Amino acid sequence: MFTLEIVTLARLLIDEARERSLRIVTAESCTGGLVAGAICSVAGASDVFERGFVTYSNRAKQELLGVPGDLIADLGAVSEPVARMMAEGALEASNAHLAVAITGVAGPGGGTAMKPVGTVHIATARSNEPIMHRQELFEHETREEIQLAAVQAALQALRDRLA
Repeated sequence: MFTLEIVTLARLLIDEARERSLRIVTAESCTGGLVAGAICSVAGASDVFERGFVTYSNRAKQELLGVPGDLIADLGAVSEPVARMMAEGALEASNAHLAVAITGVAGPGGGTAMKPVGTVHIATARSNEPIMHRQELFEHETREEIQLAAVQAALQALRDRLA
């Protein structure tokens, strides 16, 4: 189901979070819960995985994560500010210490000149620390390849926040 690289990253993430007694929450749009699924595919994930939000619709982002509707209307759901608000909202709506949020255009349609297919925003939030953001452009052939590349990047972003 997941690549060896993804499973390895998830395993390392779980081990490192466990060592630090940190709990993780995910907030996902374009990956539809695959980041949470990758984490939970590893035995022992319950030691660190608190919950996951799949907020595919704009309304879900607003209702579950507190992302302002006008922010989505002005900048679009696939944007840095929305990713940052998703991460912050997930952290606030959970008992976790570390959050990752991911929003993007997985394709094959939906891309624009400004936000082509493969554009993904990943934000991480950690209690009492600044929110971090990275934007990626995954130029892969299929929707599944883009989603898996995004999952791998999100897991790495979480590991980077543990350092």
